[in-house]
This record gives sequence, structure tokens and C-alpha cells, in this order.
Amino acid sequence: MATETSRTRHYATVARSRVSRLGSAVQEHPLTWLLPAAIFLCVFLLYPLVEAFRMSFTNMSLIEPDYSYVGLDTFSRVFNSSDFWSMTRITVIFVGVSVVLQIGLGMILALAIDYGVRRGLYGSIVTRISVLSAWVIPGIVIGILWKIMLIETRYGVINYIIVRLGGDVVSFLSDGQMALLSTIMANTWRGTAFSMIMLYAGLQQVPEYLQDAARIDGASPLQRFRHITIPLLMPVLFINLVLITIYTVNTFDMVLALTGGGPGRATEVLALFMYFEAFNRFNLGTAAAIAVVMLLVNVVMTVIYIKYLLGEEEF
Repeated sequence: MATETSRTRHYATVARSRVSRLGSAVQEHPLTWLLPAAIFLCVFLLYPLVEAFRMSFTNMSLIEPDYSYVGLDTFSRVFNSSDFWSMTRITVIFVGVSVVLQIGLGMILALAIDYGVRRGLYGSIVTRISVLSAWVIPGIVIGILWKIMLIETRYGVINYIIVRLGGDVVSFLSDGQMALLSTIMANTWRGTAFSMIMLYAGLQQVPEYLQDAARIDGASPLQRFRHITIPLLMPVLFINLVLITIYTVNTFDMVLALTGGGPGRATEVLALFMYFEAFNRFNLGTAAAIAVVMLLVNVVMTVIYIKYLLGEEEF
């Protein structure tokens, strides 16, 4: 009896040891920790992506239970639609002006903060926090805030200032051109922080001795900026340009909250056009085709970004 009990305990000990070693091996294997993230990406990113591609080849609609595969006919209808090209023109204007303003204002703020930090001036930290606050606020909230500020009465924040200065109430949201300009202003206010961060980090890599040498040689601040700062910032500027272009092309929530694409369709960018096509006009197939087109634009920009980074590493 004692022998049987001892043998049982031995087998139990061996089993526990094997289970412990197996558990340790599982915990130490990297796939154990990557598996939850991989499942999340497959469920919430990969599956919707594959489904969007599949739907783009159909005439699927939210109001009809049956659908059929129509090949490239959906894409043909999209590219032959005057609405698509009208929204593309609005998107190009929105993206182009926003990107230029974000880079320009981001550069000005980065230079001002760098100047203040190097000389120990007060206010540089407050400036950074103030600018960064716009970056962390959700786009839908930014749209609502700007809509409140742009109320078209003398009691709206911006119109109140204009009236106090002797001007008339401006139709920021009811006039098509002014609405597009207002949307660009709000998007620029949100995106400038990212450009400022990127460019300020780039400025920290500019050697101080080059600036000192140019200053001794009699170069003006503008000449130093043009011939030293800008050339050394070109890699950062390019990366910043690609990234904020991708972000701005995909802007949706802020525009939806601020103008809803109006007045009329004056501010209906492609992301909003896709949304309305799916949930207002119920054409899921057409909306999926627009989403695929936007995805291809993002893929092209991403490939340019990756190739540039790889080129920089080889260099």
C-alpha cells in the first residue's frame, strides 16, 4: 500500500513538472502574447477590409435583401459619376490647403518654441500644451466646438469679435465657399500640433555649430533658415507631408459635426460622400467601391512613406 501511494505521488509530481514546463514554454513564446492582438486585428480590421472588397463588386443595398455580383460595374458607375469628381475636387482643395497651412503654422510654432527653449524664455511649455490640446480632442468634439464659435449671429464667438471691430456678421456655415474655408480652418487648428511636434523634433537635430558658423560669417536669420535649417529638415518635412496628407484625406468626423457636408454639398469630402452613399442613399456596393478607392490612395501614400524610410536607412 505504501509502495502504491509513493508511486502515485511520483507520477503526480512528474505530471505537475511537465505541466509547469509546458506553461513556462507557452508564456515565454512570443506568439502567446501576439495572439490576442492578431485576433483583434483579424476581427476588426482584416475581416472588414476583405468584406469591403467583396461588397465593392456587388450591387448590395440596405433596402433590398437580394444582391448580385456585377464585377467592375460598380467602379465604372463611381468613376462616371459627376458627384464623385465633384467630391474629389472638394477633397483636393480641403487636403491641399489644410496640409500647406498645417506645415506652415507648425513650422512657425516649432521655431518659436525652439527659440524660447534655447534662450530659457517663459511660456514655451504653456504654448506646447495649448497647441497639443487640440490634437488630443476627438474630431467630433472639435467640429461641435467650431460650430458653436462660428454661429452666424452677433453673439457667436468669432462674429462677436468681427462686429466689435466694426464688421458685419459673416455667414461662415451657410455660404458654400466660407463653409469650406471654415472646415479648413478647423482641420488646420486640429492638425497643426502634429506638424509642430515633428518639426520641433527635427529642429533638435540641427547642429548648433552650423548656425554659429553661419552667424559669424554674417548670414542673416533668413539666410540661415533657408540654407541650413530647411535642407536639414527636408527628411522630416517629407515624412510630415505624407502622414498629414493621409490623415487629412481620411477626415470624416470633424466635417460631419461642423457642416454635415453642407451647405448643399459644398463641404462633402470623399469620406463623407462614402458615408452618405451607404447610410443615406443605402448603396452599400457603391460606398464600398468609394472606400476601396480611398484605400488605394492611402496605400500609395504609405508605400511612398515606407520606401522613403527604407532609403533613409540605407543611406
